[in-house]
Order: sequence, then C-alpha cells, then structure tokens
Amino acid sequence: MRLRSLALISVAALVGCTTSGEMRLFPVDGPLAALAPPPVIVMQAANPTSTSGALTFRLPDRTRCEGTWSAVAPRTVSRTRGLNLSLRRPGVELSNTAEVVPGVNRGEIYAICTDNTRIEGSFVMGSGTNSGTGSATDTNGNTYKLLF
Repeated sequence: MRLRSLALISVAALVGCTTSGEMRLFPVDGPLAALAPPPVIVMQAANPTSTSGALTFRLPDRTRCEGTWSAVAPRTVSRTRGLNLSLRRPGVELSNTAEVVPGVNRGEIYAICTDNTRIEGSFVMGSGTNSGTGSATDTNGNTYKLLF
C-alpha cells in the first residue's frame, strides 16, 4: 500500500510540473529592449489547462499587474442515442462526449498595472497543449515577444 501511495504522489508531482502556468514577455522594441540585458517579465497564468484564467506579474520596476488570458479552443460534441441489444447491457444507450478539435487556437492577454500601464497581446497555441507564441505591447512604448 505504501509503494502505491508513493507512486501516486510522484505522478501528481510530475503532472504539476508539466502544467506550469508561466508565460514570459521578452522586450524586443522600446525602452525595456534598450536595457542591457533586457529584462524578462514572468507572468503567472492561472488555470493553464483551461481556456482562460487570471494573469499576475510584476514589471521590472516592481509595479504589480493583474489581468486575464483567454484562448478559443473549439470542441466537437457528439451524442449517441439508440437501443443497445447486447446481452451485457441491454436497454437504451445515451451518451455525450466533447473533444478538442485539433489545430491552432488563438488567444489574447490583457492586463492593467497599478501605475495604469496597460499590456495587450495575442498568441496562438496548439490544441491540447500548454505552449504557444505571440506578441504584446504596452502603453509605455514597449513591444514584447510572448512565449509559454
């Protein structure tokens, strides 16, 4: 029993590591890109396995920012209705299943900081993945590469 519990804890830890909710902003143009080396802004995204969630991060001057990320992940829904004549489970069969459509999904980020700086961007990500790429801009004249 102990070995099984240890195995379950190990699997849970590995799953937690692979579903990190980190997004990173790399300055490519503007005042922050002119710094040597340019700072990297690490954003924490809540609900990384979902289609939207909260964003929290700090700018290089320690200004706190909060916002939202959202992705459009289309799903297909199939419904099954009918009569099951098997000996194991005779009767009426009803079921609904939803699956993610394979492909590239679009998403957006938007955040407002305590100093009234606004950051807005868009990204693309693969269906069923927690990774993507995009770009963002802020009201201070910075342009960023967004990677997660």
